[in-house]
Amino acid sequence: MHTLLKIFAIAALATLVGCEDDPHHYGQARPPVDQVDSQGEGLQSKDLLQATDKMAMELLALPALNQGEAKWTIVTQAMENQTISQRQSLDIFVDRLKTQLYQHGGNRVTIVENRDRLRDLQNRELEGGVVDEYGQGGAHTAAGPAGIQPRYVLYGKLQELANRGTSTYRAEFNLTDFKTREVVWTGEYIVKVVR
Repeated sequence: MHTLLKIFAIAALATLVGCEDDPHHYGQARPPVDQVDSQGEGLQSKDLLQATDKMAMELLALPALNQGEAKWTIVTQAMENQTISQRQSLDIFVDRLKTQLYQHGGNRVTIVENRDRLRDLQNRELEGGVVDEYGQGGAHTAAGPAGIQPRYVLYGKLQELANRGTSTYRAEFNLTDFKTREVVWTGEYIVKVVR
């Protein structure tokens, strides 16, 4: 019995020592998000950060945005996937760009929720569903209160030019004025990666 307790004590001590080493191993196993993983292929987290940081800085530096008195009201749409892997969602790009604009835009930018997402959330969470402009409500009401109407829509697409062992990706982002249909800003990020 005494020997059995010693074995359990040694096993417990080994487990504790092993746990102390896990954070070190964890740090080595996961490279920082702002660096390219030499074992990875395709687009990586560094591309996501570089592309969205570049786009946010360009957009927030627009003279029209900085010289105007009114806030820009912006709604985002999903990223269009024009790559070989068309089933993969690329919304992470436009979502991070939206977050960067919100965090660094100060009092110059208002981010407006996507209408369809807002209606879905209202129908799931509000008692009686969405109430329309006539005071009618219900779980399946299509129209909700107008709220803030966005002036601009921010959207993007990702394209891929594939070769035998590499792919060149081009991410394009556009900001379009709903009232005039004018593309008031467009930006791109291009990177070549191993496939």
